[in-house]
Amino acid sequence: MANKLWHGRFKKGTHPLLEKFSESLSYDRELARVDIRGSLAHAAMLARVKLIAASDLASIKRGLAQVEKEIAGGTFVYRAADEDIHMAIEARLTAIAGEPAKRLHTARSRNDQVATDLRLWLRDKIAGLQKLLRRTQAAAVAVADREKELVIPGYTHLQRAQPVLLAQHLLAYVEMWERDFDRLADANRRVNFLPLGACALAGTTLPIDREFVAQELGFAGLCANSMDAVSDRDFVIETLAALAILFVHLSRLSEDLILWASSEWRLIKLDDAWSTGSSIMPQKRNPDFLELTRGKTGAIFGALTTLLTIMKGLPLTYNRDLQEDKTPLFGAVATAELTLTCFAEFIPTLFFDKKRAAAMLADGFLEATALAEYLVEKKTPFRDAHRISGELVRIAEDTDRRLADLSLEEMQAVSPAIGPDLLPRLNPQTLPNAYRSAGSAGTVEVKKSLARWKKKLGR
Repeated sequence: MANKLWHGRFKKGTHPLLEKFSESLSYDRELARVDIRGSLAHAAMLARVKLIAASDLASIKRGLAQVEKEIAGGTFVYRAADEDIHMAIEARLTAIAGEPAKRLHTARSRNDQVATDLRLWLRDKIAGLQKLLRRTQAAAVAVADREKELVIPGYTHLQRAQPVLLAQHLLAYVEMWERDFDRLADANRRVNFLPLGACALAGTTLPIDREFVAQELGFAGLCANSMDAVSDRDFVIETLAALAILFVHLSRLSEDLILWASSEWRLIKLDDAWSTGSSIMPQKRNPDFLELTRGKTGAIFGALTTLLTIMKGLPLTYNRDLQEDKTPLFGAVATAELTLTCFAEFIPTLFFDKKRAAAMLADGFLEATALAEYLVEKKTPFRDAHRISGELVRIAEDTDRRLADLSLEEMQAVSPAIGPDLLPRLNPQTLPNAYRSAGSAGTVEVKKSLARWKKKLGR
């Protein structure tokens, strides 16, 4: 019992099954580095307000430096009896520094300590995820720039719709990732407030200086309400929500690429290094990385749902249920880090079959909308233009031809407004040159987008 911070209240030791059921040391050791960082700032504050002596602070700093060295070197002994990382570090510090270590927990509870650790950890992780997002964006922009002349079919309802530049398709994901970047930045704004000093829930009667600790740890401000400070996990939920949306985008891209790599599309061939084979079918080239990304998206959604479910019924303030916030968060962040790292390496390996892209453009009447818009320029009302274009598509389809194969006479029989100047508009390969609206999939606008993104990403 002597190793428990609360052992003075109880006569009996904890049941071994409860020890096993309630321990978190097996996973919250992830917080060791930030726990030490928070303790150093807290100790410095205690010395500043004369709650501990300068000699105590020196001993604590030396002891924590040794603990950090042991953890980094893999020699730190994690004892199951210590229950969590906070007690494990404090127990080892006490063994090293003796009496001064017992003063470290002055004006601090594990409630505000773990909340602080989690915010410090998440703040670092968000910064890392944002860097990985930038790398992924840069990879996509580089491929878009490399393939900026390539025209492919754009789809709606999984049906060929209109010709677009491939670059526009890739840049659509770059835009999605920018919103993901911004969501993480916005979440980080609310992460970056200090709970330490709220203690268990009510604050303390001791003369602490929370502002000093916030400054030492680089927080933007203080959690303003002590009860909210120890029980709030909105910042975890918000980060997981941002990651869930990020994985929606990664999963959608994965689905696009899986389709493009299929035998039916044949628009891309996956690099050997990013493909796997079959245990029975020698010819197979499987997109396992992309399929696993789709699968892992469900786990990210699950992490968000877990946190929402944990929080929905908790009365104020701290409840032990909050211990269960860590494994979903740690797992989701680790998955996001690895997945983004993979995408940043994988995207540059994408190469497109230009002959296949051209063949796909030749089928599906992708120029039908351009025909309708041509008629609008000839002062035909759009609804009439739409009908005329559809009628010409039907005639071409019934006779197994393309729109460009119809004679001028056949076209003029449906609409006298059609003239010889229509023919250049019926080439899907060159049609993107005619798109002119801001943000369109046309040549001029895509070049502008590429220039904007290369400048933003410093390429």
